Amino acid sequence: MAQRTRSQQADHIRHLLETEGDAVHAKASSFDDQRGDAYAAADNLEALRTEARAIKEDAIDQLPDLIDTVRDAVEANGGTVYVADDAADANAYVADVVDAQTEEHGIAGDGDTPSVVKSKSMTTEEIDLNDALAAAGIEVTETDLGEWVLQVADDTPSHIVGPAMHLERSEIAELFNERFDPDEPFETAEELTRFARDYLADHIQEADVGITGANFVVADSGTITLVTNEGNARKCAVTPDTHVAIAGVEKLIPTLVDLEPFVDLIAKSATGQSIAQYVTMLSPPTDSPTLDFDDPEEPITAGDAGKADRDFHLVLLDNGRMDMREDDQLRETLYCIRCGACSNSCANFQSVGGHGFGGETYSGGIATGWETGVHGQESAAEFNDLCTGCSRCVDACPVKIDIPWINTVVRDRINRSEEPAATDFLVDGLTPDMEEGGLDLGKRFFGNIGTVAKAASATAPVSNWLADADSVRGLLERTLGIDRRRDLPAFQRESLVDWFEKRGGEAASSRRASRANQADIDREVVLYPDVYTNYVDVDRGKAAVRTLEALGIPVQVPDLPESGRAALSQGMVATADRQASRLFASLAEDLDAGRDVVVVEPSDLAAMHREYERLLPERSFERLRDRSYEICEYVYGLLENGADPSALSTGDGAEPIAYHSHCQQRTLDLEAPTVAVLERCGYAPETTSAECCGMAGSFGYKHEYYELSVDVGQRLAEQIDGTKTVVASGTSCGDQLEGLLERDVPHPIELLAPGYRV
Repeated sequence: MAQRTRSQQADHIRHLLETEGDAVHAKASSFDDQRGDAYAAADNLEALRTEARAIKEDAIDQLPDLIDTVRDAVEANGGTVYVADDAADANAYVADVVDAQTEEHGIAGDGDTPSVVKSKSMTTEEIDLNDALAAAGIEVTETDLGEWVLQVADDTPSHIVGPAMHLERSEIAELFNERFDPDEPFETAEELTRFARDYLADHIQEADVGITGANFVVADSGTITLVTNEGNARKCAVTPDTHVAIAGVEKLIPTLVDLEPFVDLIAKSATGQSIAQYVTMLSPPTDSPTLDFDDPEEPITAGDAGKADRDFHLVLLDNGRMDMREDDQLRETLYCIRCGACSNSCANFQSVGGHGFGGETYSGGIATGWETGVHGQESAAEFNDLCTGCSRCVDACPVKIDIPWINTVVRDRINRSEEPAATDFLVDGLTPDMEEGGLDLGKRFFGNIGTVAKAASATAPVSNWLADADSVRGLLERTLGIDRRRDLPAFQRESLVDWFEKRGGEAASSRRASRANQADIDREVVLYPDVYTNYVDVDRGKAAVRTLEALGIPVQVPDLPESGRAALSQGMVATADRQASRLFASLAEDLDAGRDVVVVEPSDLAAMHREYERLLPERSFERLRDRSYEICEYVYGLLENGADPSALSTGDGAEPIAYHSHCQQRTLDLEAPTVAVLERCGYAPETTSAECCGMAGSFGYKHEYYELSVDVGQRLAEQIDGTKTVVASGTSCGDQLEGLLERDVPHPIELLAPGYRV
């Protein structure tokens, strides 16, 4: 599959923003808000998430044994288990089941074509079951309302849970009026739903075979669990005489007891419900009596159970899953319970939906793992860069899958699969990264942004003047994909490290802190000079130094290596690994001496607290994690331990401030300390509810994503446009908001630093 060019991708995203964006955003953001409320209301949420993850880890560990167990259980119940190697194998088996059923019992409906009714199943989407059965002369009808709408429209799902999320009610009404030509045109949701219910009921009644997926399969009893809000799945399972359940092998869990946390979590994470409308557990072939459609008034009794010779087939699909199980980086994907929470919590998904942020079958953050595992990384390459690593999905996922890391690893593999370009000789040996040939020049540029920034700072202001020239902007867009509409950062000639040394370095800082120390707090700080703070927004670094000194804390600002955050954002894992090791080595002596590492840019702190667990030895990671802090978090701790807030710039207690917290800062639960510090210093902060600013580091600079970045950013800007003072914790957040609001957006620490006035 050939990847889209930058221009083609930009056109594709622009089209989705115009045609589907409003509908997707309304529904996905609503689901996410409801999930947040449901999570907040659950007293035992973290315990449930931890338990669910442990069960999935255990189940995937013992997966071959669970397959044998469920085979024994289903066969003991009178059913059949078939393990399909791939899509073609599964489809052929199901077609054979339908043929055998109709040969034995005849065709149930009025026509001469075997008929199948299906409930919603992403696994059958994955294997293109409908097309395969149609090619075999079998009529298939989807019975989930959203899936049926898409079947009528000849469209594809845009969301794991809400497949027709991208369509407005008016569009569905227009589709149905055109297709079914009713006596009175459909207008309301009630009219559309009533028609669909009656239409599909007839098909279910006459079907030869019912096909469902399975949210979970209990191995020791052969019980399948169907979780829906429409009830159609249980009808498909028990109305036709033959029921086929198709599930990936990862859906197996050991025992019925293990099912409990998943039933509790799946509705909360998917739609914010305390529990789904229908939770159906069957150990088929069920002997439950079903309605006699020829005599619907006749009471259903247990004695009717034996009238039907019911048949059940459980098709367990491999299709790459067992290989994923052996892949240390993709294995976590198999813990997924298909709730869609990662999609709903993703700002980019909320704008373009699964038709932009998705592959052949799956969509949203977790789609990268699924598409790579079952369709190949070429499919994932189409949308993988839409994951900005913001980490908002981490808190949303009910089984705590590290979705950003999966996206990073697959991005790294995609990078390494590319053939070297003719221009590679221009950068070979000139860049300090660990990457092979074939890496996109734009990614290589942003992944080595520290080197770029150092050179640009050393040649400022000439470098800034050159970068602003029209001819240079055109060249940057053509070669590196940097959109010419995006304002570029202005590099400072004097870096933060240079400024600190010129003002006397560590000795001068100790003297200033000693004069200010009123609380006798015995701490020392190494302020980490991230690339942006060191070379671009030097003022926020200066503000951090002055704030700490005013609270009695001596500071060092050494020239330290990059954190690896920029490299990780481009999927350059080997480069990030080396940078992490170098940074830890540079800080080891300070950590040994008991100094605290304070970080201004939240994304760098997130690397130290999250990704370094995968890049450093365990003890090294823990040492750095336990002694590194975000700047406002650290100030909050000082104030809590007796430091005097009057040493800082303070408000009158009612001064309104709009505060936007960085995405990764929220994932680290560090929004609250900043709010608390602002309140302690006499301000009245109001936090934003937008998931993301849309800039996301290099993402907002790239030509193909510019419109998407601005679309996401506009939602944030509209929330705070009327507020006089706006502050933001992240580099990207500040840049995006300054461009959209056309005014300065300082870091909170600049507001707090001595001498600042609103």
